[in-house]
Formats: sequence, C-alpha cells, structure tokens
Amino acid sequence: MQERAKVQQIPVKIYRSSDRLMVATPMPGLQPEDILIKITEDGHMVVEGEVRGVLKEVKELVLDEWSVGGYYRELELPNAVDALHANATYGNGVLVVAMPMSERTVGGTLMLSKTGDDHGERVGNVGHESAHETMGRPG
Repeated sequence: MQERAKVQQIPVKIYRSSDRLMVATPMPGLQPEDILIKITEDGHMVVEGEVRGVLKEVKELVLDEWSVGGYYRELELPNAVDALHANATYGNGVLVVAMPMSERTVGGTLMLSKTGDDHGERVGNVGHESAHETMGRPG
C-alpha cells in the first residue's frame, strides 16, 4: 500500500478568559510557513495546514491511520475577536491562537514566521506590549 495525500479535519480546544479567546489544535509534522489561519468578519475561523509531500517508496505501508497534513478546520467562534492583534504560536506540533475579545469581530489572515526548528509565531501583542510601546519609557 502506498501513502496517499488526504485532508484531515483536526480537533480543537477553545479556552476563554476574561479578555481573550484561545484556540489550540494539533498539527504535527508541519513547518510554520505551511500554516494559514483566517478569521472572517462573520465570526468564523479557518485553520489550514499544507502537506509538503507524502513518503514514496521508502517502506511498505502496512497501516495508514494518520498522515502529516493536510489539515483543515473551520469553526464558528463563540465570541467576537480582533484578528489584527492576535498571537499565534506553533511548537511541538501544536498550534495555539490567542485572540483578544472585542465588541465586533475584526477579520484577518495570520501567517507564522519561523523562529526555530519546527517552531513559529505571529505576534499581534495580545497580552504583551509592543516594542515601540515600551521604548522611551523610563526603566
């Protein structure tokens, strides 16, 4: 049997605090640049992970219950969020997106920057001051 590329719906966990909404989902085997997160103004979130390729002629595939990507999940968010100020991290095969809650949803597309081997992030300053906010302040 040969491995075939397939798109898998991934499970999610949604956490809520008083000021932010967090979504975590396993996406093993990807690089940060393979991940795309879209938040639409109607309150939906789409998470996609592109597979780079399947193994070919390496070994005989005996059982095929999972594969490294592609991943896809669309869900309705339970609260309005601000995608422009969202943080996203990817490490140990898990994507975590932290979005500040807002009066109305501000949509956007989040892409991760590579920060190390199989790690990446997109910083929108949720829970953190930006560098230019802290510059010029007395320490």
